[in-house]
Parts: sequence; C-alpha cells; structure tokens
Amino acid sequence: MTSSRAHNLYRRRSDRAGSLPRGSAGRQSTAARTEPSPPVPTPAAYALHELMVLSSALFDTRDEGEILRLAMDHIAAAGPYSAEAGYLRVDGVLVPGPRGGQIHAAVDRRVRELAGQDGPVTLPGWPWGRALGLRGLEGLHGYLVVTSRSRPTEAERSLLATIVRHTAAALSVAFTDRRQREDALELHRLREERTALQRQLISVEAELGYQRAVHALMADVAASGGSEEAITRALHELTGLPALVEDRFGRLRSWTGPSRPDPYPEPDPVRQDEMLRAVAREVGPVRIKDRLITLVRPHGEVLGVLALVDARGEADEHTVLALEHAATSLALELAHLRNLAEVELRLHRELVDDLLAGTDEASAYARSEAVGHDLHRSHYIVVVQWSNRTADDSFAHTVGRAASAVGMRSLLTPRSDHVVLVADDRPHARALYEALARETGTRSGTIGVSAPCDSLDDIPHHYEEAQRALEVRRHSRERYGTTFFDELGLYRILGPGNGFRELETFVHEWLGLLIDYDSRHHAAMVETLSRYFDCGGNYDETAESLAIHRSTLRYRLQRIRDISGNDLANVEDRLNLQVATRVWTIVLGGPG
Repeated sequence: MTSSRAHNLYRRRSDRAGSLPRGSAGRQSTAARTEPSPPVPTPAAYALHELMVLSSALFDTRDEGEILRLAMDHIAAAGPYSAEAGYLRVDGVLVPGPRGGQIHAAVDRRVRELAGQDGPVTLPGWPWGRALGLRGLEGLHGYLVVTSRSRPTEAERSLLATIVRHTAAALSVAFTDRRQREDALELHRLREERTALQRQLISVEAELGYQRAVHALMADVAASGGSEEAITRALHELTGLPALVEDRFGRLRSWTGPSRPDPYPEPDPVRQDEMLRAVAREVGPVRIKDRLITLVRPHGEVLGVLALVDARGEADEHTVLALEHAATSLALELAHLRNLAEVELRLHRELVDDLLAGTDEASAYARSEAVGHDLHRSHYIVVVQWSNRTADDSFAHTVGRAASAVGMRSLLTPRSDHVVLVADDRPHARALYEALARETGTRSGTIGVSAPCDSLDDIPHHYEEAQRALEVRRHSRERYGTTFFDELGLYRILGPGNGFRELETFVHEWLGLLIDYDSRHHAAMVETLSRYFDCGGNYDETAESLAIHRSTLRYRLQRIRDISGNDLANVEDRLNLQVATRVWTIVLGGPG
C-alpha cells in the first residue's frame, strides 16, 4: 500500500511539473491566446525536477522491492537509459528484483562475476551498458543494470549516479527499518519467551517445593514408624482433605480429618470387590463419587485402600502427587507389617502345632518367650471357623487382628477348616465373635472355647474340648456365635471319644461341692439327691427309701441348693444333676 501511494505521488508530481493535459492546445480561448505563454523548462531542469519527485517517492516506501521497481521504471528520466535488470541482495545472495521479465543470461553472468563491484555490461544492439552497485553503510544492497543506445553525456551520467545513490540510500533506510522491525519482533519474542520461562521456572520451583515438602513429611512419617495413623495425618496436612485407610474388605482402619461417619458404614462385599476391580484397571488414583482412591498393593496383592474425601472436587495435581507418595509409604508399612505377621504366624504355628500334638515343657516355654508369650499362665484353647473363609494364612491374619483388637494375648495356627488360638485368658462371650464379624463382613461364624488349662500336657485334651464346643454350637438351633465347653453341661459327655476322665470332670463340676461337703461333715447329700431323682422327685418315696422324715428330706434338698448353687426347679440344672448322680453311682461307684 505504501509503494502504491509513493508511485501515485510520483505521477502526480510529474504531471504538475510541466506535462500539459492531452488535447488542450486546440481548445485555448482567444483571451488565453492573448496572454503570454509560460516559459518552457529546459531538459536539464526537467530531469532535475523528475529526480526530485522520484527521490521523494523512493523514501516514502519501506519495501525494498518497490524501491527497486520505482528506480527501474523511472531510470529514463536521467537520460537515454533503459533498465535492463535489477537485483536485491537477500541473505548474501543476489536475487532478481520484482519487476519481472527475462534477464539476459550474459547480463546475469556478468553481474555475478563483478562480485559487488561496478562494471561494464555488453549486450548486442546496446553500445553502452553498466552494472551499478546499490551500496549503503551495511554493504551491497543490490544492482541496477542500465543500458543506452547512445553514449551518455557527462550530465546524464551524473544524473544516473544520483538516481543510483538515492536508490541505495532508500534501500539502506528500508533495510534499517526492516531490521529494526525484525529486531523489535525478535525482542518481543524474546521477552515473551523470558516471561514464559519465568512463569515456568516459578511453576517448577513451586512444584519442586511441594515435592520437597511431600518427601520431607513422608520421610518424617517413615522415621517415626510409618503407622497408618501417621500417614493419614500427614496426607491430611498436605491436602487439607480428610484422609482414610480401609482394609481390602472396606472396613475402616484409620481416619484423619473432619466429617468421619459415626458409625462407619458396614461394607457390601460385592460392591467392594467391584470397586477394587475398577480402581485396579486404572493407572493412578481414581475418583469414585466423592472419594479419590488408590490401592495399596506393594507386590500385586491388595493390602488396603488409601483415599481422600473430596466432596467439592478440589483435588489437583498436587493432591494426586501427595496421595501417590502416601500410598507408597503406606505400601511399605503394610508390606512390612505383613512380613512381620507372616514370620510371627510361622513361629506361632510351629509352636502351637507342637503344643496341640504334645511337646516337652522346657522347649515350649523357651520358644514362647522368644515370641513374647507367657505359657506359664492358665490358658484356653479357642477354635474359630467361618463359613465363607478358608482357614489359610489370610484368615489366620484376620483372626489374629481381631483377637488383638479385643485385647486377647494368644498364639495361633491355621488348621484344615479352622484356626486355633492358645489364649492366656478366658475370652469374652461375644467380643471376639463381634470383632471377627466386622473383619470378615459376615456373622456366619462359630467359636468354641475349652475349659481352662493349667498344664501344657493338657493342651491336646483341651483342644478336643474346644472342638466339641464348636461342634455342639454348629449343630444347635443358633449355629453362629461362641460356645464354652464348661457351659455345655450334659453335652460334654455325649460326644464321641469321651473317657473316664471326662466323666469324672463332669461329675466333679456338678457334684464336687456336695461330695466335698459329705466328706467333711460325714453327710449324705449326694446320695439324698440321687435317691430323689430315682424316685422321680416324690418326697414320700424318697424319704421312705432313705428312712428319714419328710421334713428332713426338705431340709437336705434346701441345703443341696445352697451348697451347689444349682436350682432343682431349673430344667437344665435338674437334667445335668440327675445325669451326674447316675454317673457317680453307676460308673464311679458311688460313695465308695
């Protein structure tokens, strides 16, 4: 657009300079003819004027190609010249100008031979020709190749040289302007790059700072023992979101932060498995509803779930980074605990297997001390069986955790279809069962507990007691729960494999206090009770068979209630007492 304006300006100035409008000579009025005619400019004055107009047009444009074209189009103003060719130097190479047309091969070859110097050019039919360099302070900008059919005069050569100098100067200005524009654009680009790099550096620095904070905090967690509570606490501090750990079955193990559900919802085994599979298919944390979840699986096996509660969807890449680092720390902790548990379970298993089979006391005591358990105390044998769980190492770990959670100190080992614990105290009637129901997610389990065992030699026998208690429970109306052998009553002697010792134990449990009383006071309380049952509870027949008065019988029966603590009106007590008196009389030989 600039070059067009310059060219038009040049034409307008040329028209005003002396060219008359076409067809105006014959239409001059008489009055006009009477006026004196303007002076006709000399050729030299006209050429100088044309040069001034061209020079103004050349400096009005900043396009190098347009400058070269203007100079070539108006080279004839300086004399009998014709512009044969024009060149611009682009990146150190001479390139033909934009005027177009075919350049004679001899001209092109000659211009390149001159290597930046001025020199003659020879063309057939043109007696005079010159290649004139367009030079500025920056060096050569290009060439003008000018030919003439006659040898130019000194004045014409001077005008031609002036046009060449003006063209070179205009090219220098255009070149400088273009270079300034390019420099400005490059400076702008560099500034933008610097700004982008600064932003990137700030972002990287912030990212590295956050990563350092994550690493430092997780290193502190590891140095302090790396417990689940420490990890969730650190994750909550880093993200500001509630952090939690669940076991693979969906039961809560640790929670740090607000809005903890109370009570924590019981997991659905089917949905839990579906969730684990969905998360396992993805790489990195997965959003499920309001939680950002990652699996803790150090060697492929899922040991638990680490999650952030993000109800507002605020989690960003920093949150994900913190969650992944926390999951790595938790994986190391759970794997370490798992390894310790496996070693402990193996040692426990070997010791318990030997105790159940029978082993020497010295070795048993030494090995129990090595695993931190005191076998010198009275113990109970506990048998655990769950309908939906195989008695493998995994279930043994579950039983061990549940036992620890309710305060039971025990050794344990898995058997074919149940887990055996050697506990140093009588288990609570429901605590272990409820803990296992929470751990397994189902209540379909049975626990059998033996009578107290005061000698290591008696452990195999008490193991049988625990198994019998479990079997009685499994075949009762309420199949699931905990049953104690010493509460079985008559069922203790109805199972297979019962010997004389079991009968003695049963009789001693139900009649021991009465037998001791008779021995100390030379009384006949047990015999009175036996006759009473033999007579079907008839007072008169019982008194007659004992040769005592009816009131004496009443007194003795009341004393039996007081001494034994059993109620003859209770069906269960009455049955067990009657069986005990029969065994005492028939099997054990009665008072003798």
